[in-house]
Formats: sequence, structure tokens, C-alpha cells
Amino acid sequence: MKAPMVVGIEEAVASLDRYDTILDARSPSEHAEDRLPGAISAPVLDDRERAHVGTVYKQQSPFEARRIGAALVSRNIATLLETTLAGKPRDWQPLVYCWRGGNRSSALATVLARVGWRTAVLDGGYRAFRRQVVTGLAELPTRLQWHVVAGRTGSGKSLILQRLQAIGAQVLDLEAIARHRGSVLGQIPASEQPSQKNFESSLWNALRRFDPARPVFVESESKRIGRCHVPDPLLARMRASAGTRIELPPGHRATLLLREYQHFVSDRDILFEKLDRLVPLHSRARVDDWRALAEAGRWPEFVEALLTTHYDPAYDKSIGRNYPAVSREGATLVLPDDSDAALDACARELQQRVDGGA
Repeated sequence: MKAPMVVGIEEAVASLDRYDTILDARSPSEHAEDRLPGAISAPVLDDRERAHVGTVYKQQSPFEARRIGAALVSRNIATLLETTLAGKPRDWQPLVYCWRGGNRSSALATVLARVGWRTAVLDGGYRAFRRQVVTGLAELPTRLQWHVVAGRTGSGKSLILQRLQAIGAQVLDLEAIARHRGSVLGQIPASEQPSQKNFESSLWNALRRFDPARPVFVESESKRIGRCHVPDPLLARMRASAGTRIELPPGHRATLLLREYQHFVSDRDILFEKLDRLVPLHSRARVDDWRALAEAGRWPEFVEALLTTHYDPAYDKSIGRNYPAVSREGATLVLPDDSDAALDACARELQQRVDGGA
């Protein structure tokens, strides 16, 4: 093959899963902010080089910038061929893109095609993909059937969603995509949240795969999950949908939360920093009472105190205001305890009720 194929965004999206590799020719910082699903970083200019070429373009001349840039791009493509792309088979088929389908992706794709690989380059680049994501997030939620899984903090909603997914149900796990559990204590250790754009791209990638003929289970999230914002069209559909309330006795909720949040037991400094954020809502004295329970190692009492005085009142108010259909008319599933067997049984019954056991 002498030249790369140029594919439009519609064709690329339809074939996204069939490319062997998706190569992002943009700089590492551009890739880190957002990227096509599954894309790997294959920069033809790194951040420093890109900035330098841009400066030369503005301060000297476009010709000098192209001359310098061509030398840098050539060296970087050679390095990619000797490292990241070394050992790719003869029938390897990549998709290459850059910011707008211009020089960076064309340079890399042209070399790959001349090597003999069946190479495609995305017309319009990342900008075309971003427009596709924005359009999809406005349209896709309206085509799907939603079933909201609600319940007070610690009732096992996220664990039940995981089990639903494992037995074949369609699940949108927003907390997994956002890499955050959704509350003031919801930060996951050693896991940085995605940028808003990357959160939206991952969300779009999940939504496009769902079968509209079957329900999609989703947790009764608020608009913000850590620093990520749930897009308004999706949130509106969730809040207008039917659902099921999960109930678990307070003592078992505390036990479940202690299993899920063990990192706070071992790192109390982080816990106390998070608790201090609740002072405007509950007073210094109350937060100090919670802190005293934690310092004394009275963890079940600490968790139950947080549940009864902070999480439960806030959740009850929020669910009544934001998910009125679930609050007024939703079915209820009561778990006897927080055991794996109880969570498994709850997921199976919920799937049977809503999805017909499909």
C-alpha cells in the first residue's frame, strides 16, 4: 500500500473495534487529557518540541518551523518504528489521528503505509471525534431504557451493579468510569480521576455499545462524581426513570463500608482532612466527635454515626428531590446482611424482575 486511507468519523466509529491499534500522534499532554477509546500515545512531536515549533512559526517563519518540525518528526517516527511499533506483523491495521487530521497524523500514517501496513488516518482528527462524543451524549441516553438502583450509602449498590454485569445485564457504572465513589470520602486510593473530556469519551464509548431493546442498570448518582460532571441529557433520563431501592440494616451497612474503605483505617490523616470539609455542614464540635471515635479505633460506631447524622439525611433529601419516580413508586429489595451470597441473590432477583433473566 502506497498511501494511507482517509476515513471519516462515521466510518471510523463504526469500525473502531476492528482496528488492531489506534495511534494518537498528538503530544503526550494532549493524549493525557483525552483520546479515542483504546488509543495509545505515539507522538510525532512531544510537548516541548511542539511548543518550540510553534514559537519558531510565530517568531521566525512558517518555512523555518516546517523545516525544524520535519526533522523532529522524522526522528520520532523512526524511534516509534524501532520501539512501540517494532514487531508488528505484515497484516497489522492501525488507525492514526492527530488534532485535526493534519500534518502530524499524515506524516506518521504515510510512513506506516509505505512500510506496507494497511493504515487509515482519521479525517478531522480528534476534533471530529470530540464532536461525535458531544452529539452522542445528547442523543444516546434518550434511546435507552434505564433502571435506577437506589439505596442509602453502604447498601451495596455498586457491588450489586458489578454482580449484575457479571451475570450478563447491561450496566452503566458511572463511579467506575469516574474512578470515584461519589461522596466526600469517595476518592479511590492511588487512582487519579479522568479529565472531564476523558470521562465523557469513556461514557460515550459505554453508551454506544448498549442494546436499546434491553434495560440499562445505573446507580442513582448526583450530578457530580468527584470532579466529574454527569452530562445533563443522561442525568435527566436517569432522574425520570423507574428504579429499585436496596435496603440493608445499618449495622451491616457499616460493616460493608468498613470493608470498602479500609484505606481510611490505615491512613487517618487523609480521613481527618476529608472530615474537616464537613465542618460547615455539621459544626466543628460534631466533626470532632466523629474524629474522636476514629482515633479511639471505634470504627463501627464511627461509621454508624456518619451514616445517621450525615449520609442518610442527605441521601433521603436528594433521592426525594432528584429521583421522584424511585422515591414514590420504586420497588424495594431488602438484603438480610452484607454477605457475598446476599449480594449475589439480590443481583439475580433484580435482573429477573427487570431484565427477564436475559
